[in-house]
Amino acid sequence: MNLLAIETSTEACSVALVHGDQVIARSEIAPRRHAELVLPMADSLLAEAGLARHALDAIAVGRGPGAFTGVRLAISLAQGMALALDRPVVTVSSLAALALEAPEGEGAILAVIDARMGEIYAASYRRDDLGELVALDDERVCAPDALVVPPAAGWHVVGSGWATYAGVLRERIDGPVLSERGHCFPQAEHVAELAVREFQAGHALAPELALPVYLRDKVALTLVEQGKA
Repeated sequence: MNLLAIETSTEACSVALVHGDQVIARSEIAPRRHAELVLPMADSLLAEAGLARHALDAIAVGRGPGAFTGVRLAISLAQGMALALDRPVVTVSSLAALALEAPEGEGAILAVIDARMGEIYAASYRRDDLGELVALDDERVCAPDALVVPPAAGWHVVGSGWATYAGVLRERIDGPVLSERGHCFPQAEHVAELAVREFQAGHALAPELALPVYLRDKVALTLVEQGKA
C-alpha cells in the first residue's frame, strides 16, 4: 500500500511515506517551523518514491496529545489532503508512536511528553508476542508527581517528559528503569507503522471524522499563575 504519515505534535516535524514494503521519512527538530517544512517534506518523499499524490491509499496523522498548534496543523493538513484526494485518514496516538522509540525486549514502556505548564502527557504500554503495542492504561495529562503507572518488572521510558522531570518521575515508577531516552519525540515513521495496521484492520476514517486529541483545554498559564502579576 501507499500511505503518507504526518507527525507535528511536538518540537519534531516529521513526514513518512509507506511505499509497498519500504518506509522513507524526513524529520527535523524545528519548533515553530512545522507549517513551513511539512508540505515540502511530503513532496520530497513522493518525488523520491516516484509517486503522485493520487497514488496514495490513505493519509495517516499523529492526532496528539501534544502542542495545540502542532496537533491542529497535522490534523488540518491530513484532512485537507484526504479530502482533495478522496482518501481516508488514519489517526494514531502520538504517545503510542513515541512508545515505539523504546528498545524491544522485556519490560513495560512509559511514553511521556512534556506538556509545559508543569504537566506531562503520559501513557503506558507493553509489546505483545507479535511485537505490537498494547495499552496498559489511558492517555492522560497530569503533574509529574501525580503520575500513577501500573506495576511492571521494569520500564523503558521515552520522551521529553523524562528529559524534564526524570527525578520526579523516577519516584513514581514501580520497578527498575531498564532504559531511558528523554530526547525522543513522536516520529511519522512510527505513526505510519501503527497506521498501516489500523488501515488493514478497517479503522480508517472519513476526513471530517479525523479529530485531534488535546487532553486539556488550557494553552498557557496566566500572569498570576506565572507569578508575574
